[in-house]
Amino acid sequence: MRRFTALAAGLALVAALAGCTGEMEIDSGPSSPPPEPRPAATAQVPGGESMLVTGEDAAPLAVATSRELFTTARAVVLAPATDEAAIARAASVAIALGTPVLLTGEDNAEVGEELLRLSTTTLLPVGEVTLDGIDLTSMNVQAVPAETDAAGELLGIDVADAPTGAGSDVEALAELERGGLLAGPEGVADASGHMPALLPGETVEGVQVLADGAPGQLAAVGIARAAGSTVTILEGDPRASAAQLAELEPAEAILGLGSSFSDPETFRWQAETALSGRQLPGGGQLVFDGARYVGLYGTPHTDALGVLGEQGTSETVERAAELAGSYQAHTEDVVVPTLEIIVTVASTSAGSDGNYSNEWPAEGFLPLVEAAAEAGQYVLLDFQSGRTEFVEQVQQYEELLAHPHVGIALDPEWRLTDDQLPGEQIGSVSAAEVNDVITYVADFTREQRLPQKIVMLHQFRTGMITDRQDLLTTRPEVEIVIHADGFGTPQLKQDTWDVVREDAPENIHWGWKVFYDEDDPRMSPAEVMDIEPTPAFVSYQ
Repeated sequence: MRRFTALAAGLALVAALAGCTGEMEIDSGPSSPPPEPRPAATAQVPGGESMLVTGEDAAPLAVATSRELFTTARAVVLAPATDEAAIARAASVAIALGTPVLLTGEDNAEVGEELLRLSTTTLLPVGEVTLDGIDLTSMNVQAVPAETDAAGELLGIDVADAPTGAGSDVEALAELERGGLLAGPEGVADASGHMPALLPGETVEGVQVLADGAPGQLAAVGIARAAGSTVTILEGDPRASAAQLAELEPAEAILGLGSSFSDPETFRWQAETALSGRQLPGGGQLVFDGARYVGLYGTPHTDALGVLGEQGTSETVERAAELAGSYQAHTEDVVVPTLEIIVTVASTSAGSDGNYSNEWPAEGFLPLVEAAAEAGQYVLLDFQSGRTEFVEQVQQYEELLAHPHVGIALDPEWRLTDDQLPGEQIGSVSAAEVNDVITYVADFTREQRLPQKIVMLHQFRTGMITDRQDLLTTRPEVEIVIHADGFGTPQLKQDTWDVVREDAPENIHWGWKVFYDEDDPRMSPAEVMDIEPTPAFVSYQ
């Protein structure tokens, strides 16, 4: 409006002078139409599929976010880096107009460079903005009024007072729609030039921004929302918020804001996994986040190795659900029905490969694996590897391991040396060999962007896992369970439990087995859940 008022006044003065001389006629209209309004800014999808912007200083964080999300910005909102109220107000203005917000201070070199990169010609200050060090040549400076209607008139857009609601200003900005302005101080810089006619900035779709909500992210979150990105506030491992993120649109690119997301590479795979939409049967992507597991042990190929093989596929799934349900009353965690399926079984004959272990084809287990997925049940593939290393057999079942609800279990009782035979002694495995399996499963899980997996180790004697203190228990892609397999009276089982748990490495979860025939008397679900510590995994054989 200011531009057009000044132009009309100038034309009136020319007309008056012409009337004095009587020598020329003046057209009272403008000699040329005003320029068509153009978008205030143009957003972009970041160059990489996912990346992390760290740092706690608000000003450089805003510049870095602007570089990733905008290619040009004819108008840029400014605020002082030390005034949170002004930053919040400025960020809401930026969201309304669809353009970046940058923060000024004593040294504005980075801000000036970013304004140059964006080809900015109009500055919109909010609060006590310092323009020192910024090249103002041919630059319009238009302070944003404190009154909402006046701000909307200056920007040429419809705005209203935005409700702040509960939570921090960062959370409010993350949820703010384009039409609202947060309360805050007005710009106080001296106005110069004129306010060009602008359209709201051009946004992009498919960019998901994950921010840990630190106060220094006010401007960065405003920039993200101005670019059209969805912003989700969370802390730490994004997989812990996978259930919340599952409702979002697929991500073309992911941008992280904050220092709580570990290193850039870790953030990349964890964020991409979290936004994949894949969920574990108990919900989320971390196997023991509010979940425990109760299931059947055996193989569908025979009823001689456990109760899992005593019925058909649908009946097995129903039986597992009923068994898990008997535990639900004894815990506030979700009890996930589980099938521990023996896929390789130790044999008294060497076989064609000479490893004294029979490997059933992976495709033969697919109907049960798929039925478990449909019923919301977890699956563990159990290995009795004979004379071959566990990892060699696990790799043969990669097509099953690719399912989000499938983990593995290793049975060292049947891991033999080259001069041993099944059934003649109790086998054992070294921590180094187990670590090879853990590394393989963890790497595969990361590469495939799968939810966390269980790697379970059966143990009822201390010698079954040698050098156990060296077990690799720090890979975040997997959780390690040591499953105490002893049978007999409750006291004998408790004794086994105590011995197996002694001097165990850190970051271990514990499993308990109930034998239908060998346990006398057989413990009830209430008695099992009264064990200290409460088992994270219970199986029935």
